[in-house]
Amino acid sequence: MSKRMRQHEVQLTLWRMPLRYVGSAILLLIITLILDIQLEIWQYSPDPLIIGSDMTRTLVSTLVGAILTLSAFTLNSILVVLTTFSGQFSPRMLLNFVSDNRTQHALGIFNGSFVYVLLVFLFTGNSEEIYVSIPIVTVLLAFLSAMAFIYFINHATSWMQVHNITFNMKTVSKNIIRDSLRNDLEAYRTKEPKNLMEPYREIKKTVRSEVSGYFQVVDFRQMIQEARKDQIILRFHSRVGDFILEKNRLFSYWGPGAEYIDEDKYHRMIELGHKETEIQDIQMGMHKLAEIAIKSLGNDDPKTATNTIHQMAELMLSVDEYITFTPYLMDDNQQVRVVLEEEDFDYYLYRGFGFIRHYSQKNYPIITEIIGALALIAESIDPSKHESIWKFAKNTVDHIEGQFVYDLDRVHLLNRLFELATITDAEPDYYLIEERMFEAAK
Repeated sequence: MSKRMRQHEVQLTLWRMPLRYVGSAILLLIITLILDIQLEIWQYSPDPLIIGSDMTRTLVSTLVGAILTLSAFTLNSILVVLTTFSGQFSPRMLLNFVSDNRTQHALGIFNGSFVYVLLVFLFTGNSEEIYVSIPIVTVLLAFLSAMAFIYFINHATSWMQVHNITFNMKTVSKNIIRDSLRNDLEAYRTKEPKNLMEPYREIKKTVRSEVSGYFQVVDFRQMIQEARKDQIILRFHSRVGDFILEKNRLFSYWGPGAEYIDEDKYHRMIELGHKETEIQDIQMGMHKLAEIAIKSLGNDDPKTATNTIHQMAELMLSVDEYITFTPYLMDDNQQVRVVLEEEDFDYYLYRGFGFIRHYSQKNYPIITEIIGALALIAESIDPSKHESIWKFAKNTVDHIEGQFVYDLDRVHLLNRLFELATITDAEPDYYLIEERMFEAAK
């Protein structure tokens, strides 16, 4: 597993932040024991803060059970949230809640406080010392745990609200586009491939996958550097996020240095695993959003589906802004070194709205919302994408003509479609669709 994958996996685990809090609690315990036992700060403290050993043990033993109870309630709340997410929205969203910093901090406070109080109870069990810092810190940690419990309940209920769920999913996907894909790919993309070493392409060599799994991560920067040293061009036969089987084609390469290539070196730059990851795969974020909409349609919750469609529309703007639709990656000398599987805006448009459109079937208000979202996208996006947007919308309405139950459904859909046609300069096509729809309604 690469360093980047390990960092991603650690971030998604539940013990990442609590482990830090436990370490901090042990350090705090050492400091308070030194203050009370070795430095005897009770000699310099006011009388109200000085507490005997019996009272300290009573206080600590009481708070051990109290903090443990709060931790149990918190764990139960987490299980309820995860069960609700899995059943009503998407099981792929569970890791998003677990990896959320607010969830991690709340669990860390409970675990750190419990470890501190428990260890204090053990160290003060048979001691007859006089304490000041230990009782004060113990009370403060108990108060902090109570506040953290209230904070966590508010966080869990807020996180489960539909608009927050869809917004969080969209934000994660935008961050992948802006931070990961832009740094990994956009810095090397070029629309003019120039020299593709075509004479050597006829004797290209193909490398096949040694294992089955999902195409997770590629170290494009190192791959481009090594391809430059080896004087070759590599072409991938799968996209990040695709599932490939053992012995499937992984990549091909050709060039003047192709005879002396260490294929294992390039294998190590490609991460294959048993699950999909979001590190370089924007499609997974789109699938999560689409799945929320699909689940909501099955649960007769059109408002959630509508909200998801709106968030998907904003995500499409990020796709257009940060992704250059060219498969060629070049080195510092403007020489193409890596050729990816070609993707265009139509591909992402289908990934974003295609599944929602399919499961909407005869839910015409949702189809109308999709057309309305496409009109919003067309108004804000580069005009070069207008044709793709109109083709997607036209293909959507071509299969629902004459099936309307209510006239208002047809009217609202045509109004949204006319808005889109006006923006994309496709009025002639719109009038043909309008005519066919009204003729079918007779």
